[in-house]
Amino acid sequence: MGKMIVIEGLDGSGKATQTGMLFEKLQDRGFPVRRLEYPDYGSSSSALVKMYLGGEFGGDPGDVNAYAASAFYAVDRVAGFLADWKEAYQRDTIFLCDRYATSNIIYQMAKLPDDERDKFIAWQNDFEYNKLGLPRPDAVLYLDVEPGISQKLMEKRYEGDDAKKDLHERNLQFLLNCRRSALYAAEKCGWRRIDCCKNGAIKPIDEIAVAVEAALKDILC
Repeated sequence: MGKMIVIEGLDGSGKATQTGMLFEKLQDRGFPVRRLEYPDYGSSSSALVKMYLGGEFGGDPGDVNAYAASAFYAVDRVAGFLADWKEAYQRDTIFLCDRYATSNIIYQMAKLPDDERDKFIAWQNDFEYNKLGLPRPDAVLYLDVEPGISQKLMEKRYEGDDAKKDLHERNLQFLLNCRRSALYAAEKCGWRRIDCCKNGAIKPIDEIAVAVEAALKDILC
């Protein structure tokens, strides 16, 4: 079977950049490797996700409860698995995934009271890995960027146009709650946390990349 390495983080944390850099390094070393990115906005399977993030079900993330929203994202992932990469996973391919089922634990668990966290994590893992049959990750890396810093990075990305932000990105309090969920999950679920900030700014990309590789040393040996 293949291996699944997931890179998680809040919006603006550099997930796509670090996934791409690691992909190129593994390719250069001769590893059979593929990149995945969820949501898969190029596929019709992400239609419900796009409606949700576009505010069609309400203008606040909490207008769709954690379990319903999780199902939107899960449908997108299982459709991709069945239609695109199931056979490759059954061989010895390494998958580098920019977000995965673990994102529900960050973003949807943030909608719930603290005393429901463990119940939600158990439900989420059972739903996607057991009920839907998606592969479990071999490693999850969490790129920890303070929300205030990631907001500044997104401002540059969108050139100050807040209208380009989705339902999550424009709600700073929600992102603060998401970071709390992510830090809790990292400790509870054994995710590998990468501290991406220093002195109120994001660290250099190459420095973060070194930390990413070091965190995966046991997986990629």
